[in-house]
Amino acid sequence: MVQDTTNNSRLIKLTVNGVLYERKVEPRVTLVDFIRGELGITGTHVGCEHGVCGACTVIFDGQPIRSCIMLAVQADSHSVQTVESMSSGEQLHPIQQAFWENFGLQCGFCTPGFLLTVQDLLSRNPDPTDTEIREELSGNICRCTGYQSIIAAVKQAAIYMRQE
Repeated sequence: MVQDTTNNSRLIKLTVNGVLYERKVEPRVTLVDFIRGELGITGTHVGCEHGVCGACTVIFDGQPIRSCIMLAVQADSHSVQTVESMSSGEQLHPIQQAFWENFGLQCGFCTPGFLLTVQDLLSRNPDPTDTEIREELSGNICRCTGYQSIIAAVKQAAIYMRQE
């Protein structure tokens, strides 16, 4: 990381969804604000800004993190995956397909965080129990669905993923 002494901004390099970006950023800018504002990748949502709701979840070096409580300068030389990386053109990812089929989303605000959290869960546990699903998703808040359709979507996504 190189510091610009004229205005305190810092030059960072990070890979987002497989693309390397190099940008100057103020040290106080959060990763979610950088991704949305500087890079124009808007699938990651800003919710509580305290790391509680899960709407800003991204995959950082292979691990789900809350991008609202991480500074962009901390992501220098790292890799980030957002929800945009899941689908391939018009083809939905099996997790997205399962959420759509099982009404696992309504307003959609929390959905990107849920999708990436589920992707991480199913990469580690291809056949989770209802209890395991609930525990893994406990850090994601949805105000619309009542969670039952989300649980059903995760179970269906697990089936799809095992069939691939």
